[in-house]
Amino acid sequence: MADVLSQDQIDALLKSMAGGGGGDDSAPVEETKIEEKPVAVKPAEEKKYNKYDFYSPRKFTKERMKMLTSSFENYARILTSQVNGIFRAMTDITVLDVQEKRYYEYVNSLHESDDVTLIDVATPDGVKNNIAMYMYVTPGLILTLISHMLGGGDRVVHEDSDYRYSDVERALYRRVVKYFIQALKDGFSNYINLDFQLARVESNPSMLQDVGLDEAVAIIHLNVDVAGLAVEKIRICMPGTLLELIFYMIDSRKHIAKGFAYQDNKDIILENIRYSQLPVTAELAKVQLNLNDIYRLQVGDIIDLNKPENSSISLYVGRQAWFTGRMGVSKKNLAVQIEGMVGQSSEDEEVEELLQASAE
Repeated sequence: MADVLSQDQIDALLKSMAGGGGGDDSAPVEETKIEEKPVAVKPAEEKKYNKYDFYSPRKFTKERMKMLTSSFENYARILTSQVNGIFRAMTDITVLDVQEKRYYEYVNSLHESDDVTLIDVATPDGVKNNIAMYMYVTPGLILTLISHMLGGGDRVVHEDSDYRYSDVERALYRRVVKYFIQALKDGFSNYINLDFQLARVESNPSMLQDVGLDEAVAIIHLNVDVAGLAVEKIRICMPGTLLELIFYMIDSRKHIAKGFAYQDNKDIILENIRYSQLPVTAELAKVQLNLNDIYRLQVGDIIDLNKPENSSISLYVGRQAWFTGRMGVSKKNLAVQIEGMVGQSSEDEEVEELLQASAE
C-alpha cells in the first residue's frame, strides 16, 4: 500500500518544484522567495483638442480660412523671391499659422517698444477703407536687410524683440517695409484685386485703438529663415470687418461669373467696348510698280489705278476690310459713303436695294 503524504510533505514538494530543484523527499527543502518587481504601466496618451470658446464663436468658416491661407502662401513665395533679389539675402519665408483670434491676443504679443506698420487697403473701385491691417516685423530681419541694403555683406544681425530703432533706422525701416506691402497685392491677385499702401508706422502698439479688443481678427504668422542662421517672424493682423468686406466681394464676383455663363453678354460686351477707338482706312486701289518706276517717280506723275472713276473702294477697320463705299464730298471735305459689307452675298445686296427703294 502506497504511503500517504502528510500536508507538510506536500507543501515542501510544491516549494521544491517551484524552486526548480528535486531530490529525496527526506532532503531538506530550502525556501526560495520570488520577488515581484513592479512593472511601470505607461499611461495612455491623451488626445489634444483645441479649446472652443462658446461665448465667442468663430466668425469665419474653414473654407474662408483656407482661402486666406492660400493667399498668404502665395504672398510668402512672392516675398521670398523679391527679398532675395532686391536685398541679395538668402531667406526662406513660409506660412507658419493662420488663425482666427481676438484682437487683444495680437496686441498682448507685442512689446511697448515694437514698431507696427499700418496698411491702408483700397478696393477695386478705388475706395479706401477706414480700417487698416497691421504688420509687425522682428528687428533682426529689418536690421539684416538694412545691412544688406547699405552694403554690409552677408552679415546676419541678431537683436532682441524689444530693440528700439534710431531715427535713421526708422526711415530705412519704412523703405524696407514698402517692399513687403507691395507684394501683398500679388498675393491676393488669385482671388481679388486689392491695393495696399503704407499708412504710417506706430512706435507704441498700445495706441492702436482702431479695432475693438474683443473683435475677431485673423492673425497670420510668417516664419523667415535668414541664411539658415536666424529665424525671424512677420505677424500680420487683418480685422474682421476688413475680412468680411473682402469675402463679400469675392462671393459677389463668383455669382457674377456664374451668371455670365448663362446669359447673353452681347449688350454688356458692346457697352464696354462702345467707346474704343479704332482706325478706319479707305483704300482706293492696289497697284504693283517696278522698283525702277518707283525710283523715277516725280511730282506731277500720274499712276494708273486700273479702276473706273466711280468704282467702289474698300474701308478697313484696323487691318480687316469690313465695308465697300464710294468717294464723295461732305461739307467741302472728302468723304466716303458706305454701300455694303465686304463678303456680303448678292441676295443680301438685292434685299438691301429693295429696302432702300421702298424707303425712298
